[in-house]
Amino acid sequence: MPLLLILLAMWAGNASAGGQAMWTASAVGPVVAQRGVRVLSPLLKPREKVSGSITLVAWRYSSSAPMPVAGEVKLCAAGRCIALDGASGATRELAGAEAGEPLRLVWYLPGAGRLVKPWRITGIQVIVNYAPRPELAASGLWRDGKERYGRK
Repeated sequence: MPLLLILLAMWAGNASAGGQAMWTASAVGPVVAQRGVRVLSPLLKPREKVSGSITLVAWRYSSSAPMPVAGEVKLCAAGRCIALDGASGATRELAGAEAGEPLRLVWYLPGAGRLVKPWRITGIQVIVNYAPRPELAASGLWRDGKERYGRK
């Protein structure tokens, strides 16, 4: 959790300085009970409509116990998935993807058969840093479509 708070503070500063924006999402994760089956998280999406290109994505997931066997976790956006190297971190590998598209985490444990004890993903968080579309900034409209700065 401290890593995510530090990253959030850094991005908040970068977002205001560089014309960037961000959105966050969180969810309770799934239960992985079987090997050889891909298990999907709920969709992680912005609360408001956003338009722009992803520049950076930070993730964090927590679980009831360490991963029971060596497996893989991927972060997916718009049909593109990247392998994650841990339960938390940040990546620029999704840079350029549409910022308003939902994200999803995918867990896979190799092999076959049921796990002796199901593995619970207790929480998922993502922070998406993105560059808003220039036409929205020039129009005086903000992400939510409302006017700002007194422009008509």
